[in-house]
Amino acid sequence: MTPSPVSSNPILRRTLAWSGVSALVLALVAGGIGYAVAGMNGLWSGLLGVLLAVVFLGITAGSILFANRWFGDPIYVQLFFAIVLGGWLLKLGIFLVVMIVLSGQPWIVPLVFFLSIVAGVAMSLIVDVVVLTRMRLPNVSDITLPTVNPEDETPDTAGGTPPAASEGN
Repeated sequence: MTPSPVSSNPILRRTLAWSGVSALVLALVAGGIGYAVAGMNGLWSGLLGVLLAVVFLGITAGSILFANRWFGDPIYVQLFFAIVLGGWLLKLGIFLVVMIVLSGQPWIVPLVFFLSIVAGVAMSLIVDVVVLTRMRLPNVSDITLPTVNPEDETPDTAGGTPPAASEGN
């Protein structure tokens, strides 16, 4: 498979990789704090909150990377927005189902669960900022510039015909 010409792909891949590493560290911290505050229930609440934050935030970057496979296709824009919007709707549906299922569970510690989700979102934003400030992406990308100035070409080399002289004044 040839590499995608879309210049945002390396940034998205690096963001996903750094988010994965950061999520492991955050899971250890959230699980440890949850265990210290509320025992095993706090541990599971912290781990589940971080897991949900990472999955939901990863769906967006993953859907963009998946949609970029059709770059250059005549219906790329339609496919891109359909895939990304589908990812957002998927996240909304999963979030609603998970919250309904977990709302009545006796082993969820709500404060630990909530704070671990907030920490996961903050971690993702920090990773995004760090990756974007260290990556170099031109302001104008994914274009091809002409190699010859059309104004420098003579009519013979441009393949056109010379302009007709005005006939009889």
